[in-house]
Amino acid sequence: MVITVAGESGAGKSEIGEALARLFEAEGHPTLVLQQDDYFVHPPMSNDRARRASIDWVGPGEVRLDLIEEHLQVFRAGERLTKPLVRYLEDRIDEVEVDLAPFEIAIVEGTYVTLLKHADVRVFITRDYHATRAHREKRRRHDSELDPFIDQVLAIEHSIISGHQELADILVHDDYSASLVRPVRDLLHAVEDGSEPLS
Repeated sequence: MVITVAGESGAGKSEIGEALARLFEAEGHPTLVLQQDDYFVHPPMSNDRARRASIDWVGPGEVRLDLIEEHLQVFRAGERLTKPLVRYLEDRIDEVEVDLAPFEIAIVEGTYVTLLKHADVRVFITRDYHATRAHREKRRRHDSELDPFIDQVLAIEHSIISGHQELADILVHDDYSASLVRPVRDLLHAVEDGSEPLS
């Protein structure tokens, strides 16, 4: 089973992804969490420079969504995976080997992961970048993250992914309550049948 958790910067994607993983693990379902951050074309500081060189760089093209799709197919096959691993401080992307055989569930979290075709259930966090500024200040990875240019980047990201909400199966709201876009019965039936993608 593949679950995506999407939303804007600072919306709580990582926290919700990890919380779901812990819940599934507690129920006896080994869970793998994949982070979109590892799949950017450029490492973080280099990506920031690319954005500043051309604001048109901002968007899904920054991310190797095709590679995530490929890795989800590898996950379904239960094979070994060599995946990217970002090193923020070193501004580089390494590789790490993962044995996928033990995992029953994969959670993919990131800004644009609602677009992934090989997903069974799509979770979308509705909080926008205005509501998440305090969180972004707290988790700040580098000094440039909160400068006016970054607000411009976040506004562009918002304009792109706000439309992704209509692709979601589950919405998570500002107070972290959740609402189902599709009835649980339909979601479970689709997963049991192995049909993909859900729309």
